[in-house]
Amino acid sequence: MRSAKFNIGDVVKHRFLPFRGVIFDVDPVFDNTDEWYDAIPAEIRPSKDQPFYHLLAENAETEYVAYVSEQNLVPDDSGEPVRHPQVTELFTSFENGQYQMREAIN
Repeated sequence: MRSAKFNIGDVVKHRFLPFRGVIFDVDPVFDNTDEWYDAIPAEIRPSKDQPFYHLLAENAETEYVAYVSEQNLVPDDSGEPVRHPQVTELFTSFENGQYQMREAIN
């Protein structure tokens, strides 16, 4: 198993689809349902044995949560913050293109 290329708080964009987001969790390998996986067209379906990232994502129309394989993400070098409404629930600040995670509340 390889280590994750991206970190929590990184702003990334999808390699092929028109959305971007901030990473808030990482799975070392695929950890979603078979139904979700099988819904991806076979020609672009990623391998399960790579990190998968949970994103607070946005596109031109809306904000949502996305689950994306590492092979389909690239860094977002725009320097722009993510407008997703849950960003302030999980992160405290945005500096140098990176979000700072809030401390866990026990």
